Amino acid sequence: MKRMLLLSTALLAACAAPAPGTDVAAPAPGPLKLEKVVMLMRHGIRPPTKAAVVPPGYSSETWPAWPVDFGLLTPRGAAGAKLLGESDRAYFGDRGLFSGGCPVPGTIVLKASYKERTINTAQSWAAGFMPGCAADVAHPAGADDDAIFHGLDGGPASFDGKRAYDAALAEAPEGGLAAETERHRGELTLLAKVLNCAVPACPLVAEPSRLVAQPHDRPDLEGPLDVGSTASQTLLLEYLEGKPMKEVGWGRVSRPEIEQLLRFHPLKFRYSNRPGYIAAAAAAPIVGEIVDALGDRSPARLTLLAGHDTNVADLGGFFDFHWQVPSYPADEVPPGSALGFELVSNARGDRYVRAFYRAQTMDQLRNLEPLDGANTLFRHYLPIPGCGNSAEATACRWDAFTRLAAPRG
Repeated sequence: MKRMLLLSTALLAACAAPAPGTDVAAPAPGPLKLEKVVMLMRHGIRPPTKAAVVPPGYSSETWPAWPVDFGLLTPRGAAGAKLLGESDRAYFGDRGLFSGGCPVPGTIVLKASYKERTINTAQSWAAGFMPGCAADVAHPAGADDDAIFHGLDGGPASFDGKRAYDAALAEAPEGGLAAETERHRGELTLLAKVLNCAVPACPLVAEPSRLVAQPHDRPDLEGPLDVGSTASQTLLLEYLEGKPMKEVGWGRVSRPEIEQLLRFHPLKFRYSNRPGYIAAAAAAPIVGEIVDALGDRSPARLTLLAGHDTNVADLGGFFDFHWQVPSYPADEVPPGSALGFELVSNARGDRYVRAFYRAQTMDQLRNLEPLDGANTLFRHYLPIPGCGNSAEATACRWDAFTRLAAPRG
């Protein structure tokens, strides 16, 4: 039986929830009917987006070869996304959202960013979710048209880069970025070893990290903390791609050490994506898509928004969501993982929204394990800050959720 948080009708009406981490049986379909689902999903496994993974001086190593060009979805990434689609279909089908056969046209909506890897991820997910059925993926022609997933990329004049910088800098501990860097001295030294960058001269341990304001964009995080984010993601992607461990980090990193180094990635999100002003602007178009898809005017039963880890981090910051997938650091966004929303109703017709996170673990994806039986996906409901009187509330009445989702200045 699929395991998930038990949320009875009475608990829903009170906007309350079980204690965090409690996993019990799913609610019966009678009192709580699942009506709609929206998921914002990160693309699957890809190689680095450019040849120079780290700046000059950080490593002279030659990075391993990949089966596809920079930034594209790999065949293994496509296979992992297909497994997610199969698991999602079984899970939501068991809860009455779909029956057998091809879904009724218009009940599945697939949207992606203009990037080829997100389009192919949506297509691969659909191949698992509805095999043999028509699956059109709507996407912009290019970056200039992508207001949903890349709305800040063009440097809109309405976005105040100084305000974004101040909001990001406010996230730093006492002592600023210097203190933040010192907190991660152990991970930086470990990464220097993996990159074969000699300590103490290695820039990872010798140079400062800094935030640099941009006129109409989120601030840039530069220096060791930024390099740590990019390099650790590359090591993760090598591992997930199924490369032999002698090729992952040139054989100088273990699976637990990859998890340790990945702390740099959500750390970068903390400064570049999650601060309130930044998240409010960057995630607003996606939040609008979510509210529209869950509303009465949309015929969609399930909407998949295929984007990027930055989109998921923005959305997490917008609602102040936090999660932790087994085998990953807190607030990390694994390839193929999704931040989702369910619209449910009780027998009286009262409607509620629940947020959840679902993902494969590192080894489920590395090994392309079938996601059935006891080997299920990680699926966890998230507290929704600002819903009702309980800080642990995992369900919001529809009107309360729409207020939380309203545009912010």
